Amino acid sequence: MNSIHTSEAGAELLSRLYREQLSSWPVPSDHRYVPTSHGETFVLSCGPADAPPVLLLHGAATNALNWFTDAPAWAREFRLHAVDLIGEPGLSAPSRPPLTTDAHARWLDEVLGALGLETVAVVGESLGGWVAVDYASRRPGRVSRLALLCPGGLGRQRREKVLLAALLMVLGRRRAAMSWLCGTSDIPEYARIVSAHFRPRMEKLPLFTDAALRRLAMPVLVIAGDRDRMFDSAGTRRRLARAVPHAVVRRLADDGHFLPRQTGPIAEFLRSRGGTHS
Repeated sequence: MNSIHTSEAGAELLSRLYREQLSSWPVPSDHRYVPTSHGETFVLSCGPADAPPVLLLHGAATNALNWFTDAPAWAREFRLHAVDLIGEPGLSAPSRPPLTTDAHARWLDEVLGALGLETVAVVGESLGGWVAVDYASRRPGRVSRLALLCPGGLGRQRREKVLLAALLMVLGRRRAAMSWLCGTSDIPEYARIVSAHFRPRMEKLPLFTDAALRRLAMPVLVIAGDRDRMFDSAGTRRRLARAVPHAVVRRLADDGHFLPRQTGPIAEFLRSRGGTHS
């Protein structure tokens, strides 16, 4: 058994349920396993083969299903590549290289190489947002534009609230913990099952330096909820204003870490030619 799951049976259950969910993906899609130095990486691709490419990086404790409701709209205009992050409950390898190194950037180099992509737009959410910023700051010439949903690594991670949610889960109140942490009671049954059989990362996400953020010269869109219990959204906005002044920040006063209804704004940003977004 790998250490990211609570049991071998749990790992098999999540794999089976995920494959069942993928069979109902809302648009025609291709599946492939990309060999990397950290093991195989699963990539779901959809949309016109000759359309502008967009790399999708989901958050922690999820997988490509994160983009299920966005895919039908985005795949009309873009070639989407939804990557299962390594070390998360998808079909990629359970490897978790240190976040304090360039390991994830080198891993994405291998993924993009296998996909035949030299430059790509990137959409990342939460942990996937951290991976996206890490990559864009290390490989700015390979990222054409960057859209981030409640990204980690900019504002302070609210470690105490994450630990409180973890305690609630230990006490058997998984749905309550997830609802409180995400800021919504609309928690899919699949996510609840994942939480019962998957061990999420518990280490703090490293904060990016201002010097790293200043390397984000590409158009940047950041969408964050004021009521985010995982990350300090006000701190995120201050960091961006100081280090990435051209970034456009979409502030959602009534939302938390879970940010619904962002399909349209992200599509508008991806299709825009300049670095601004209204």
